[in-house]
Amino acid sequence: MTARQWLISGRVQGVGYRAWMAREATRLGIAGWVRNLPDGRVEALVEGPEAALATLRDRCRRGPLLARVEAIAELPASAAEAPGFQRR
Repeated sequence: MTARQWLISGRVQGVGYRAWMAREATRLGIAGWVRNLPDGRVEALVEGPEAALATLRDRCRRGPLLARVEAIAELPASAAEAPGFQRR
């Protein structure tokens, strides 16, 4: 299992991005959480098999219909605190 912190920038708040990402992560069996940041970005902690994380990252580059993702910064992270995926 691999854990990563993602900082997603662009038009990602007010477009249903967190709910969309929680659904996608759950479908892929990824644990972690997603939340809005005060600076307009979305932060996520994701943990799962490398292949599942790669698939989610590709999907997150597109996001939901109204989102416009400009970049996803990726950092190493510690394991998720709880099973499942939460929207914070």
